[in-house]
Amino acid sequence: MHRSYQPILPCSSKYLQQRWDQTYYNEHKKKVQSAKPVVDTNTPLTYGHLNLKLKKLKLEEDRLAVIERDNRLLLEKMSCIMRTTGSVDNKNDYELKSLNQEKREQEILRVSRENHAILDRLMKCEPQYQVQKWQEDWEKAERYKDSIARYPRGWYNIQQGKNRSKGQKKACKKKESKKETQPKDESVELALEAGDTTESREDTESKSESERESKDEFKRGGKVKALIGDKKSKTESKKAKQF
Repeated sequence: MHRSYQPILPCSSKYLQQRWDQTYYNEHKKKVQSAKPVVDTNTPLTYGHLNLKLKKLKLEEDRLAVIERDNRLLLEKMSCIMRTTGSVDNKNDYELKSLNQEKREQEILRVSRENHAILDRLMKCEPQYQVQKWQEDWEKAERYKDSIARYPRGWYNIQQGKNRSKGQKKACKKKESKKETQPKDESVELALEAGDTTESREDTESKSESERESKDEFKRGGKVKALIGDKKSKTESKKAKQF
């Protein structure tokens, strides 16, 4: 067998090289089999109090005890009803019970006494502000204002009252005049139309007169300009002869 062995490196004896390689390989296999993992892959430890859950068992026992007690009381009531004929409590003659009535009455009396004491203190205390002095100062200021002012006090209100009375009187007069002039409305309208026509005629006549006057003035102005031009020409001719 050692003759057919092919070593990696050249050697003098194939037999010895095979034996050495085989021992190295066996040692390597033993080390691999006996090697410990770096990561702990074992199952974690189990704690008894996490699996047992004594609190949950205690609550369940309490619940069952309450149910058992209720069932027992209900059974006793049912047995009592079966043994007796049964009765209905329809009596409503209940007496009113006081809930600390005396204490509440004392508290009410105490509060009322305190309120009366506060009221007495408020009634007896004197004010710090003097209203009479304020009134005197105000009257004094009003007198000064009246002496300085241009118009007397209340003049505006008096004028307003007068204006209102005048306006009312005018309104009454207008109403009366309207009532009196209602039958004369037609005659007044005719007179107004006639007045309008006369006014229009007068306007046309005045316009025509103004136009005539302007024409006359224009003609006069032309004649004056012509005379002035003749005089200028004569003077110029005289000067030319002299030279």
